[in-house]
Amino acid sequence: MADPYEELLKKAYSNITEISDSAERFHIPEGKIYQEGKTTVLENFTEIAEYIRREPDHLMKFLLGELGTAGKVEGNRAVFNGKFEPSVITAVVKKYVEDYVICSECGRPDTRLVKDDRVLILRCDACGGHRPVRKRRAKADDGAPKLEEGSILDVKIESISKRGDGVVKMGKYIMYVTNARPGQVVKVKIARISGSIIFTERA
Repeated sequence: MADPYEELLKKAYSNITEISDSAERFHIPEGKIYQEGKTTVLENFTEIAEYIRREPDHLMKFLLGELGTAGKVEGNRAVFNGKFEPSVITAVVKKYVEDYVICSECGRPDTRLVKDDRVLILRCDACGGHRPVRKRRAKADDGAPKLEEGSILDVKIESISKRGDGVVKMGKYIMYVTNARPGQVVKVKIARISGSIIFTERA
């Protein structure tokens, strides 16, 4: 009788150790992103969805909403209408993980999404914590600047995209400015807002 009991005990301890170490071992697979014609492809979309243990449809819906575009899943890859910088796709995937995967109590990814009276709840199997997903996202957006098309503002360029455009991060938004360099302050007019992406022209 001792052997089966010891085996069960070892298995139980093994499971506990796996959960406690998961925060250190959790690294989202790097996105294999490239442009194909007038579309942008996330080649290893299914691999990312499986790694973070979320339904591909749920992840894809979030990505499309944040990017403000249409798209589809083709086999293991996701195809988005429009040309997006790899850094933009990567940032949106990271935002999904922060909102829908990582536990806000213990910082671990051992979580599940469950519906409780039509409210989406993130439950953590590691610490038992739980939170409404919508409430957390709304709170995070409270500090974001209120931006709309036609607005004119001064921005400080933070970095350069692979295409040579200046990049500015404002709350949940990523803004692109042509002919600008890091550290430069420029006056721009918001030409178009597509999801969390802002396209500008010089004011």
